[in-house]
Amino acid sequence: MSDNVDLIRGKNVVAVIDFHEAVVYPTDAAPRQRPERLVATDPEGHFHHLHHHAGNPSGAYEGDSPEYWRDLTEALSPAGAILLLGHGKGKANASHRWVAYVEQHHKDVAAKVVADVRVDIDHLEASQVLGLAQYYFAAPNP
Repeated sequence: MSDNVDLIRGKNVVAVIDFHEAVVYPTDAAPRQRPERLVATDPEGHFHHLHHHAGNPSGAYEGDSPEYWRDLTEALSPAGAILLLGHGKGKANASHRWVAYVEQHHKDVAAKVVADVRVDIDHLEASQVLGLAQYYFAAPNP
């Protein structure tokens, strides 16, 4: 994704984030332009077992990768503004965890986040992503 920094430099972007990958949509993308994908590195196989099924009363998720958060931060840092879309109810809250990471380590990038929205990203179509972008990035009414 770092090869395409100029595609998002200073622009509004939508990042659809889970613990396995992030898909970044520039809001001014040309028709049929594919979004950029950033896949989490997983050299030790942690992402194959994200959730503790037994013996975990808190139901906590594990396996988010500091390397993934760094890569995602590097990829999104050139953007002018960032809309995050993460899983809705019942899923790991990867977008929220990334926000916590950038608030602690990269306040300049955290300041670019306009919203962190819960949606069913598994069933979200590109047109719906761009519709949310229009809503959140709409110019304020005078």
